[in-house]
Amino acid sequence: MKPEASSLADWTPEQIAQGKRWVQAWKEAGEAMERLRREELRRLDARRAIELLCGPADYQVPPRAPKPTSGLVEQQFWFMKAARRD
Repeated sequence: MKPEASSLADWTPEQIAQGKRWVQAWKEAGEAMERLRREELRRLDARRAIELLCGPADYQVPPRAPKPTSGLVEQQFWFMKAARRD
């Protein structure tokens, strides 16, 4: 089987060097962008992010306010009720 020709076979040494510099520049840019992303996530205010996504609202009053319980108490009530039927 004949090996495929490299797509860089007709590149000059200068073009290859330039291509390597380009790849290195994007690698460094990617690392810098990842550092920025992580820093932004660390500084993120969750309430502000929700407001930006959903619009301004008062998250202290229903229907957006957090529920007083997680629903586990009600779930256990239904489990106990179901267990009594068996």
